[in-house]
Amino acid sequence: MVSVSPALTTARLTFFVQPPDGVRAFQHINAVNSGASAGDRVRNFEREEKEVVIENIRGQEASTTLDKTGFQIVNHPAKHTSFSNDAEIEREYYPESAELIKKITGASRVVFFDHTIRRRRPGQLDDAPDRRQPVSQAHVDQTTASSIARVRRHLPPADAEELLRHRFQIINLWRPISHAAIDWPLALCDYNSVDPKADALPVALIYPDREGETFGIKYNPNQKWKYFHGVTPEEAIFIKCFDSIQDGSVAVFTPHTGFSDPSTPEGTPLRESIELRALVFYD
Repeated sequence: MVSVSPALTTARLTFFVQPPDGVRAFQHINAVNSGASAGDRVRNFEREEKEVVIENIRGQEASTTLDKTGFQIVNHPAKHTSFSNDAEIEREYYPESAELIKKITGASRVVFFDHTIRRRRPGQLDDAPDRRQPVSQAHVDQTTASSIARVRRHLPPADAEELLRHRFQIINLWRPISHAAIDWPLALCDYNSVDPKADALPVALIYPDREGETFGIKYNPNQKWKYFHGVTPEEAIFIKCFDSIQDGSVAVFTPHTGFSDPSTPEGTPLRESIELRALVFYD
C-alpha cells in the first residue's frame, strides 16, 4: 500500500475544558463509566472537539528540536524489535534508548521510570495497563510539581536532592511497532505557539495506590499543530514533557495527542507504538 505524504491534514482534536468555579480537575486512570458513557474514564471535566489544521513537517525535520519546539524526530533503528515482553524491553530496549537520549541531548544520566505499549483496538476498553489505546486528548504528561515528585519517587533521597539542583527534564521516547504509524498518528504542538499559563491546566490522575498530575490542554486558535506523516519503526520521536529551565530560553513542554487522520487509506494497519518515559539529568 502506498501512502502519499500530504502537506497538511485537517482533523478534529479533543481539548480540555476546565471545571467550573475553579474546582480541581481529576481523572481516574483504571476506572471507567458504565451506561451512556461506557468505556470513558471517570472524570469531573468536559472535553470539546475542534477542527484543527495539522501541518505535515516531513522534509522539514531539522526545523524542530527539543529546545526550540519541544520535540524532534530521529532516524535510529532499534536493536530490540519484538516489544512483546516487559522484562525483555527493560533489559534490552531501555539501555540502547538511554544511550540514544544521551547522544541527542548531551545528558549525563537517564533513568526510565515506565513504558507503555499502545495498540489501537476499536471497541476495546482502555481500562488496564496491558490494554492501552492511543490517547485522544491534547495533554502534557507532567506538571512541574509531578516532575519533581517523579525524581523523588524513583531515586534515592540523597541522589534526588542533588540532581534537583541541576537541570533535568522528562522526555518521552515514542516509536511505532512493526509498521509505520499512518493510522492514528501523533500530533505535536510547537511550544512557541502555546500560552503556558492559559492553555495548560493541571489535572489530577487518580491511580489505585497514588496520585499523579498532568496538564490538560485548552484550545487556542494560535496553537500550531504539527505531525510527521508515516513515522516508521526505524524512527523515534522525542517529546519533552518537562524542563527545569523555565526562563523563556527553551521549550518547557510539548502538548500532544493521537488523532484520527481523515486522509488515512482504508485498510491501513492499526497503530501500534511504544513510549518510554525518562528522567533526564545534566551535570
